[in-house]
Amino acid sequence: MNAICFHFDSSKIRPIRWLLAVLLCVLLLVLSPFPAFAAVTQIEEYPGQMLYQSRQNLQDQTGKSWQAIAFKRIHPEGSAIVSLRLVGFPGAVELDHTQPLILSTSMGQTLTAKDISSEISQDTLTQANVAEYDVKSVLPQLQAEIPLQLTLPVVSGSAVELKIPFTAIQEWQKISAR
Repeated sequence: MNAICFHFDSSKIRPIRWLLAVLLCVLLLVLSPFPAFAAVTQIEEYPGQMLYQSRQNLQDQTGKSWQAIAFKRIHPEGSAIVSLRLVGFPGAVELDHTQPLILSTSMGQTLTAKDISSEISQDTLTQANVAEYDVKSVLPQLQAEIPLQLTLPVVSGSAVELKIPFTAIQEWQKISAR
């Protein structure tokens, strides 16, 4: 009778476990959501008119995605607009353009920014899921180290709340100061 004998080499298991652990870590890093990171971009829209902007992807209190686009447009004659455009998923929300954006800090400071959506594009109707706010006077009053929450007014239902990371506030202030 012949016995079948298997030889088990445990020294080969450790490198395989190590490799699987590294692979799992890489997958977690690649697939997990990161906080909003962005970079300030500079575009010459046409001679003498510069556009500086920063984009962040954010989530509201219900987990819905939003895009925040802060920008400063400097016109050839030197006038400048500093705005924050907030864009929600089409059909998911109807923003109230008659009400201001409310900016609240964790220190109890409350500021407002006027909705200027209708002033930006007079040729087309403002989309219900998009609003643009004049933040030129508000940004210098914020401290990036203090958590900020935006409250967007809606036509019906509960207001939309967005928590803003300090990196976004820093970028917005950097754009405003240009």
